[in-house]
Amino acid sequence: MSYKPLPKNITIRPSKIEGLGLFASEDILINYEFGISHVLDSEFDSGYSRTPLGGFYNHSEDPNCEAYREGRFIKLRSIKEIKKDDELTARYSLYTL
Repeated sequence: MSYKPLPKNITIRPSKIEGLGLFASEDILINYEFGISHVLDSEFDSGYSRTPLGGFYNHSEDPNCEAYREGRFIKLRSIKEIKKDDELTARYSLYTL
């Protein structure tokens, strides 16, 4: 198994929400699994280590993705269809999953 920091269908660029964000480089269907955004790791104050995926998606009150816990991992998946160039967002508060 090889690790890729980001799926091929997203990229990082400046966000109107905050700093840098994740953007679709092609249309993405609902329930698309982007992968692991955080890994449970007690060596960090937050209890989690972020992957590049977890470090760049922004918060929204009307998100197109959701972060969900699966064992030691927080993963990100789409909950709406996402059009090319749309920013990927999820509703979150820091590390409460």
